Amino acid sequence: MRYLSVNEIAKKWNMSERSVRNYCAQGRVLGAFLIGKTWNIPENAEKPERSNKKKEQSITLLDILKEQKASKYSGGIYHKTQIDFTYNSNHIEGSRLTHDQTRYIFETNTILFVFMF
Repeated sequence: MRYLSVNEIAKKWNMSERSVRNYCAQGRVLGAFLIGKTWNIPENAEKPERSNKKKEQSITLLDILKEQKASKYSGGIYHKTQIDFTYNSNHIEGSRLTHDQTRYIFETNTILFVFMF
């Protein structure tokens, strides 16, 4: 098997010599070994993928909230938090609506008038 130097591999892979050395030191180049201060890399070694390459992101709570808001999904976490935040905010300001009355306003977009004598 023929081995190439860091300089030759850097030209072959079109990247810097420093990056090639880092890949070798991290063990990401299969078959590469160090003799003294010189890396010997097999000529058929494959170029490793960049580690900072964007990967598929996991779904976050914010993504779920945005999706439920856009789809106007009733009964989800966005719906519940909106009702809770509105109830608490209004309650602090002196509103006498109950939690159920606040939910009813959100769900029907109407205000129920109940006259008490």
